[in-house]
Amino acid sequence: PRPPRDDRGPRDDRGPRSDRPQGDRPQGARPQGDRPRPSGEPVRYSALAPRPAPARPGERPGGPRPPRGAAPNAPPATPEIQRATRQAPRPCGEGRRPDDEEDTRRKAAAAPNKAISRVKGAAQRREGRLTIQAVAGDDEGAVERMRSLASVRRAREREREKRKGGAQEQARAAREVVIPDVITVAELANRMATRGVEIIKFLMRQGVMLKINDVIDNDTAELVATEFGHTVRRVSEADVEEGFIGEEDTDETLVPRPPVVAVMGHVDHGKTSLLDALRSADVAAGEHGGITQHIGAYQVRLASGQAVTFLDTPGHAAFSAMRARGADVTDIVVLVVAADDGVMPQTIEAIQHAKAAGAPIIVAINKIDKPDANPQRVINELLQHEIVVESLGGDTQAIEVSALKKTGLDNLIEGILLQAEVMDLRANPDRTADGTVIEAKLDRGRGAVSTVLVKRGTLKRGDIVVAGANFGRVRALLNERDEQLDSAGPSVPVEILGLDGTPIPGEAFAVVESEARARELTEYRTRLKREKAGSPVAAGVTMADFMAKLQDKKISELPLIIKADVQGSAEAIVGSLDKLANDEVRARIILQGAGAISESDVTLAKGSGAPIIGFNVRASKQAQALAEREGVEIRYYSIIYDLIDDIKGVLSGMLAPEQRETFLGNARVLQVFDITKVGRVAGCRVTEGVVRRGARVRIIREDIVVLELGTLKTLKRFKDEVAEVGSGVECGMFFEGFQDIKEGDVIECFNLEEVARSL
Repeated sequence: PRPPRDDRGPRDDRGPRSDRPQGDRPQGARPQGDRPRPSGEPVRYSALAPRPAPARPGERPGGPRPPRGAAPNAPPATPEIQRATRQAPRPCGEGRRPDDEEDTRRKAAAAPNKAISRVKGAAQRREGRLTIQAVAGDDEGAVERMRSLASVRRAREREREKRKGGAQEQARAAREVVIPDVITVAELANRMATRGVEIIKFLMRQGVMLKINDVIDNDTAELVATEFGHTVRRVSEADVEEGFIGEEDTDETLVPRPPVVAVMGHVDHGKTSLLDALRSADVAAGEHGGITQHIGAYQVRLASGQAVTFLDTPGHAAFSAMRARGADVTDIVVLVVAADDGVMPQTIEAIQHAKAAGAPIIVAINKIDKPDANPQRVINELLQHEIVVESLGGDTQAIEVSALKKTGLDNLIEGILLQAEVMDLRANPDRTADGTVIEAKLDRGRGAVSTVLVKRGTLKRGDIVVAGANFGRVRALLNERDEQLDSAGPSVPVEILGLDGTPIPGEAFAVVESEARARELTEYRTRLKREKAGSPVAAGVTMADFMAKLQDKKISELPLIIKADVQGSAEAIVGSLDKLANDEVRARIILQGAGAISESDVTLAKGSGAPIIGFNVRASKQAQALAEREGVEIRYYSIIYDLIDDIKGVLSGMLAPEQRETFLGNARVLQVFDITKVGRVAGCRVTEGVVRRGARVRIIREDIVVLELGTLKTLKRFKDEVAEVGSGVECGMFFEGFQDIKEGDVIECFNLEEVARSL
């Protein structure tokens, strides 16, 4: 049965379908497609679409008639909440009627559950953010505040332009602009108090296209600053080094300090043994092969309470650079000469280092206990090198000692103290410390360990130290007996822990006031080192020379990775290998450093195809396993002579063998024959020696070599092939690959043999 009329939904009052006008649908009518639900289908109500209120007398059931185009049986909608819009309402006459809002409110009040559609022609306004003030209507400025984001940005940009424009007029006043060697456009703009875009525009007018972070040189920066009305003061990046060491001390602040004594001499003349006798410590027993591999720094306390600092320098030729550093930091040089051996090459070199450093020399004639000892011969040999001892009227002390028997040591110490008293060695301990790096190494448990010699001031634990391109805060101070110290004064050698790397021995160190200052110094020095390493001149050869060598002959290189116990030993090895190089072969050092062989070293060796050379170090267990898997060769050495000899043998094997000629005989061409399918054959007579088939030949025409290295392919006597023809015999010769033979040519016959070469 059909439901009551009130339950069948709103009635369509437009009449039967046949009574409707034909043609296009009116504007706003339902579009083509989905048709409304038939009026006979029951309406389903829910919480979102509640049952409409009963019609009051005189009103249309179901509420007011829906506007044209709305679905006749659409469920009622919740009333629309008017939100604050981003733009103010437009006035009358601009596309909307003045009573639109009133009609909307009236319709919402009449049918609160009906959806209110916009009237045709109403403005499509953007809705702003929904706020409590906007809903309540209490915020009168909501419309003005709800501007678009782009509008806000434009307004802020205009304000910023105004502010910058006013500041720019004030910045036109001349100021002093500090310009370094290179500077970025942004940094120059900052120092000129000018916008970077202004500088970029000026450079564009000059034909230079740059970005804000591009780097310009000081000439361009000076041109820009002058154009903007500023004065310029140029500075160099090297100015960062100013004040690193500090000012000189006044005489009132100086106090006596212990002397620094370097023990020098030839190999196996008893330098370390003499120092052992002075400090009663058996250090020589721990040296490989009885050779001191790196500088040892010790301070000896005498019975009188005075202290003397000793530096034990290596004696053999490979460590000449370390010996030179020892002479540069020392006050007195003790030249040890064996009484049974006399003056040797390293003795002469030590004399030259001492003279270059301006250090006085005390000659210690050692091994006087030997039966063949001859101290007088040593004194006479020293005269040839301008070393005149006191017994001959000179000013050089010569003291006879025996390190083994410990005789003459008191006289040696007395002579050292006397010389120090004459030199009046003094320093100021009440200032920040500075000095020289003696040695550096990488310890597995302690990290970078550097042996330094304090020259002035007092080095304390916790100080920030800069040494070369490395810096760090001192975590510990250790003396030669591995004892912890709180501070170290002038002339005291100590090991410091805490640097971020191993500095190069011989570099100066100093205490700075802050980490920022330390970082500034190290960054500048690192940049200089990088630029120097990348320069062809720094490598000791110009690029033109290198390219000429490459075009002339191939240069064979042996890549190597050098790891040593201390930095100085690695430098000595590299220096010795550089001396082995020639125009054909050389050793190319991929990496040199101090410390144990690590996995990263093995990985680098694998990538570069280089063997690893370990000097007094070993590979870690993980690195050794990785090297075995990757097939990387690791060689261990404890004597530098063995290392140099092995590398020398490898480089010698890379040399091209020498071609050595063995003369056989000469022949002269008497007549030339053209033979079909063979070519030109020379009829010759042997004038000297013999000629052999398969031997090498050189053809000379009118004293000019026309064929330098040919081969005698065929040798015939009449119609028979022979292996050899003697002097005075005629024969026929055919040369492989050469047809330009003429009568009168001279043929030299010889054998070539390859002989291995060596460096």
